[in-house]
Amino acid sequence: MGGDGDGKDGEPSGGRNAGRRRAANDRPVAGARGGGPGDKQHPGKEGPTKEKGGRRPGGAGRGPGGGGPGGGGRRRIGAPDQARPPKGGPRGRAGAGGGDDGPVWLFGIHAVRDALANPRRRLHRLILTPNARTRLADVLEPRLADTRLEPEIADPRRFTAPLDPGSVHQGAALAADPLDWGALEATCTPDPAQPAPVVVALDRVTDPHNVGAILRSAEVFGARAVIAPRRHAAPETGALAKTASGALERQPYLRVGNLGNALVTLKGLGFTILGLDGEGDAALGPAIAATAGQPLALVLGAEGPGLRPRTREICDGLVRIESASGFASLNVSNATAVALFAAAQRD
Repeated sequence: MGGDGDGKDGEPSGGRNAGRRRAANDRPVAGARGGGPGDKQHPGKEGPTKEKGGRRPGGAGRGPGGGGPGGGGRRRIGAPDQARPPKGGPRGRAGAGGGDDGPVWLFGIHAVRDALANPRRRLHRLILTPNARTRLADVLEPRLADTRLEPEIADPRRFTAPLDPGSVHQGAALAADPLDWGALEATCTPDPAQPAPVVVALDRVTDPHNVGAILRSAEVFGARAVIAPRRHAAPETGALAKTASGALERQPYLRVGNLGNALVTLKGLGFTILGLDGEGDAALGPAIAATAGQPLALVLGAEGPGLRPRTREICDGLVRIESASGFASLNVSNATAVALFAAAQRD
């Protein structure tokens, strides 16, 4: 379950300022874009503001436990009406916005390795430095035998993949289609022969670093899926995949047209819906313990706006994470990990 290993790997990120960019990318991801412990954000704003006063146990305001995600978006590669680029793949620097209808650039040794090993991935273009090719040889050669994809070998000092300048790519970049996990019912319907499933639902959590960390926790604690709306949520991006450290290839990340309707569907499948809220009436631990043997959906929103009104109305209960002191600030990825751990302790 190790991370991507953003330390020295023998492959410079490219350009004269590579070391400076590498240092910037080595910062912890749990508080990415101002979403770390103690960072408070206002609705519609990306950055943190100075903390004012104490907080109620369980989080700041109506958030899941403090510290919400910042903005984020996927990197689109070119435009859908462009002609097919040369060398078998999309070109063009990925922007901050975009949708989920085109290939995405994955980068970093772990993210590229897991994508190459995933037969569900449709691959378009692979760029590697000589050192990265050596490190990925164990998964690269079998995949090349099953596909016509031919890796492009790049000079470490002039890495040609269209990535953001600060991306710690470790000499590996892969353009691939986003994963399609199928319908909600097909993934989340309880199986009487299996333990009661747990799913995570995210209400407008937009920071790809937070969502990547949530996918990682969901995979560790055995969640069935992570659900998010197609709009106003973090799409699949290279930054998300790198933070997830392989979990994106294993943990279903279901994008739905309407989160409220998806929660209603889960209710119809027998799920109990618990929303995490700093002002929740019940403590998280006892509330989750009371759902033993039942399918459970944990719903979390970004700090500031928290859960939207309809989401709150659909929930069977609102719960809070209790704190040992007056300081109770967790960002959404940390709050999710705490809730998933509690759910994993159910009998």
